[in-house]
Amino acid sequence: MQDRRSFLTKSGILLASGAALLTSCEEKDGDEDVSTNEDLMREHGVLKRILLIYDEAANRLTSGNDLEIALVGQSAQLIKTFIEDYHEKLEEDHLFPRFEKAGQLVDLVKTLRIQHEKGRILTQRVIAATRKQQLTEAERAAVAGDLRWFIRMYSPHEAREDTVLFPALHKLISKHEYDSLGEDFEKKEKQQFGGDGFDMAVDHVTAIEKKMNIYDLNLFTPPV
Repeated sequence: MQDRRSFLTKSGILLASGAALLTSCEEKDGDEDVSTNEDLMREHGVLKRILLIYDEAANRLTSGNDLEIALVGQSAQLIKTFIEDYHEKLEEDHLFPRFEKAGQLVDLVKTLRIQHEKGRILTQRVIAATRKQQLTEAERAAVAGDLRWFIRMYSPHEAREDTVLFPALHKLISKHEYDSLGEDFEKKEKQQFGGDGFDMAVDHVTAIEKKMNIYDLNLFTPPV
């Protein structure tokens, strides 16, 4: 009888512990846990989709095909608010100084800083130019040129960050500092956008893609 009571007692403890563990896991799953690099790289995913919009817009501008010019302006404004004023500020305030202080990847960081500045110039020009409802042929060509310069610069820019800078961050700082950085990024995002800025940006990009009829991924599958 004593053995049976002991068994039931121990079983109850195990069941209670298991339930507590399950609850803990469910709560953890409910709260999205995004690492520092994952956060930065998925923001690059938003940028990649805007570069696709830019590419399609540049082609339509130079070919004379119909294009709702306001959609280009909206895309450039999203670049400004989500990429330049948020994502790049995180890099400039929290990542670049750490590499510069450690004397690592200094030349790369210098180039990335310069490209951020050049990108902001191009973005301002696109926003200003697309305030008009109709553009002359010369203005269409100028906007298309700025979009292509932006694409040409940012495609290798983000690729170099994803494959060189971000991976090197793990070796540069401790795990505790790395985790704290991710938490700081999340707080900054909620403060700046009043919620999940990434989800908001994805929704905005999706809406533009649909209006331009380039949302369907099958459109990009080659007929081979």
